[in-house]
Formats: sequence, structure tokens, C-alpha cells
Amino acid sequence: MTLVMKFGGTSVGSAQAMRDTAELIENTKDNWGQVVVIASGMGSKPVKVTDLLLGGAQAALDGDQQKYLDIAEEMRLVHFEAIDGLLDPEGERQAILAENLRFIEHYVALCDAVRVLGELSPRALDAISGMGEQMSVRILAAYLRQIGYKAEAIDATELITTDDNFQSANPLMDETRKLSTARLQPLLEANVIPVVTGFIAATENGVTTTLGRGGSDYSAAIIGQTLDADEVWIWTDVDGVMTADPRLVPDAQSIPVLTYREVSELAYYGAKVLHPKTMRPCIENDIPLRIKNTFNPGHPGTVIVANGQGK
Repeated sequence: MTLVMKFGGTSVGSAQAMRDTAELIENTKDNWGQVVVIASGMGSKPVKVTDLLLGGAQAALDGDQQKYLDIAEEMRLVHFEAIDGLLDPEGERQAILAENLRFIEHYVALCDAVRVLGELSPRALDAISGMGEQMSVRILAAYLRQIGYKAEAIDATELITTDDNFQSANPLMDETRKLSTARLQPLLEANVIPVVTGFIAATENGVTTTLGRGGSDYSAAIIGQTLDADEVWIWTDVDGVMTADPRLVPDAQSIPVLTYREVSELAYYGAKVLHPKTMRPCIENDIPLRIKNTFNPGHPGTVIVANGQGK
């Protein structure tokens, strides 16, 4: 059985969050066998790495070199703190530190180019904004290896091919299925956990793109489709889709089962649920899509299915 699990920014937002996420992966793999992990960039309050990346890019456009250099240093500290809290000195710590530093140096170089040119194109924004995922998956995969699992960090630029509609690219599914199957299936058969970047993809020419709103959720659904997964799980910070906003209605309950159509209607009327684009790959392949709470993993959450009966 194959399961694709997506973890958002809060689930990888600190050393402890990654430790807890690794435990969820460990427990789930024991039950499912083949597991693919999709991860966002680090995103715990008050620091969300994607926001930092975008803020630095805007500072570069404004000509404020000091601001984006300060942001680069903040990102370095956030990631290095997580690495130091997770990885043993005698293990992969230095290698992962060096790899993350290369991403931050590349980020500074891109910001320098934006500042000099005085232009921040959608293509440049995509190149900059997806680096958080590239850093987080390398840390998480290294920690999984440290605790005894075979795991490999993979950039989704190797797996998901899109058009060149930068900032909200559309997947080209035939090519994506071919690439994803060729890259991921041998790993799964070798009992390796692929830890894949959410949010980013690439054109047929290898230029980095991003998938837009709900990008990491969409990544999980796309990979689920290409692998004919049995389920896709989206880990978040609530017990699935709720009857009301739990911040406003304390006795709000989670809804056990919803159909794709019902969730699309809820999203249309403004409910904070999955974007319909995210669900489309699952709809087309009759793959149950489950929303679960990272902080309450025993709760079944909400399963979204084609017709309300489950798979």
C-alpha cells in the first residue's frame, strides 16, 4: 500500500516539530509500508521562511541590500538551530549545514541580481520563493536517516513538470507521471522514504516554477496521482474540516466524511479548506484525501472521497 503524506510549515518549523513529524512518519510507515513525504518550508510563528524569502526579494527590488542580507542571516540562524537540535555532530550535521548554507548564499546572489537589474519577474520570484522547501527536506531526511530509516531528499523539480505560468504553474501530467514513477518507484521498492519538496516544480526546460496557492497540498495530490497512491494525507493543525471555525465556536466538530463536490462548495463560499485545484488529481483517480491534525494524530480527521462511501 502506498501513502503520500504532506506536512505544512508548522510541522517542520523547529527541531522539535521535525522530531514529532518523524515520529508520525515512523508510525505510519510501519502500518502502510510505502510512504512518500511532501514537506513545506519551515514555518513556525513568528518566522515563516517563505515570507522571509519574499520579503527579501521585495527589499532587493527596493534597493535595500542590508534588509535582504539581514533576512538571509535570520534564515541561516533558523535552519542552523534546527540542524543543531536534530543532527548529531558525528553524523551528517556538518554536511547538512553546508548544504543549507549554499542555498542561502544562492538566495543572496539572486537578491543581488534583482537589486542590480531593478526587476523582480514572476520567474525570479519562483526561483527565490521555493528555497525554504529545499532546505527543510534535507534536514528532515537526514534526521530520518539518523533514527534508522532509509530516506532521500528530492527536489520536486525532478518530478513535476509544468507549463511556464510562473507563480501558478499547471502540471503536465504525462511527463510528470513518467518522471515521478521513474524516480520514486525504485526508492519505494527499496524501502526508502522519499522526502519531497512541496510547492515547487519545473518547466520542460528545467526552469523552477511554483504551484501557487495551496502549492504543497497540490504537490501531494499530484504525486499521489502519479503513483496511484491508496490515500493522500494532508497534515495540518486542526482535526479535519470543522463544522465551524473552532476559534469562534468552541464546540465545533470535525466532519468525518465529505465528498469532493461538498468541499469545493465550502471553498467557494470562503471556508478554509483545500483549494479545488488541490483535489482534482485525487478526484480523477478516486484517491481518498484525508485531512489530519499533526498535534492530535490519533484523531481520524476528515476523509474526502468521490461519492461519500470511501475507497
